[in-house]
Amino acid sequence: MKIGVIGGGQLGRMLALAGTPLGQQFAFLDPAPDACAQALGEHIRADYSDTDHLRQLADEVDVVTFEFESVPAETVAFLAQFVPVYPNAESLRIARDRWFEKSMFQDLGIPTPEFADIQSQENLDAAVKRIGLPAVMKTRTLGYDGKGQKVLRHPDDVVGAYAELGSVPCILEGFVPFTGEVSLVAVRARDGETRFYPLVHNTHENGILKLSVASTAHPLQALAEDYVSRVLDKLDYVGVLAFEFFEVDGGLKANEIAPRVHNSGHWTIEGAECSQFENHLRAIAGLPLGSTAKVGESAMLNFIGEVPAVEAVSAIKHCHLHHYGKAFKAGRKVGHATLRCPDMEALQARIAEVEALIGN
Repeated sequence: MKIGVIGGGQLGRMLALAGTPLGQQFAFLDPAPDACAQALGEHIRADYSDTDHLRQLADEVDVVTFEFESVPAETVAFLAQFVPVYPNAESLRIARDRWFEKSMFQDLGIPTPEFADIQSQENLDAAVKRIGLPAVMKTRTLGYDGKGQKVLRHPDDVVGAYAELGSVPCILEGFVPFTGEVSLVAVRARDGETRFYPLVHNTHENGILKLSVASTAHPLQALAEDYVSRVLDKLDYVGVLAFEFFEVDGGLKANEIAPRVHNSGHWTIEGAECSQFENHLRAIAGLPLGSTAKVGESAMLNFIGEVPAVEAVSAIKHCHLHHYGKAFKAGRKVGHATLRCPDMEALQARIAEVEALIGN
């Protein structure tokens, strides 16, 4: 089976690494000349709205998926005329727009922070009066890794904030006094079978995910699975989806979903019976889903800007290096380390060792 992937970044690369042992082949459509996934398959260098090359991709592959939300939903809808595409265009349309996303959560009875649609500075001023400060203003689309958002803590922060974010449609969210950030990675097959990985504790730095630690018997696992199931069924979803939550007052409030394999699920490569990447491919290809059971205690640490010396990372016990082959650049995810240890004490020790390398 040949799988088409819209986007040729590290997620596409890791999908191909997981699919090659299954006998799958890959083609990536990405405009970047140095797309890091191109070493793992055919690289169709074209814009995501280039219908001629999209049709070429559709003619060459058996099924199409995508690796990030910046792909226009119209691209997926166009491809779906000629080849199966998972997840579907509606899932992408909802997930890439924070207003549509939060409105869906509200319709499904999933708790969210207070939010408001912002189309002008006047909208923002009125919303701040209703929701209060502090609050977070985000562009409705295309923001990621801390980009396209601004924290409003004082009245002076509100002045000119709409123009500062580009005078584009935005959403204002009330600040959530959370005690933790967690995410749930799930996979849903074509026939509706659904499996869940353990809830993951996430730590962010400058708006970018720094550390994810898989939990054991988290008390909110069942609640998270309920909320995620509502979304998966609503969207008739196929593939892996990640749902990020805030832990608030012993419960969960929705932050956002990602309709794809997710950074907080990278620990599954070594830390689960079947990784999120393999399970995504199994789901979209119509294969039986693999076990999401955890193997040992696991964590993932991102390398932002640069990857430490391979020799140093490799010297850490229970540590697995994943180098994306991307040019080093400040604020850019260029690799990660996954850790799989026999117990939590050993895991925390290994995390400290990797963090020491990042700090040097």
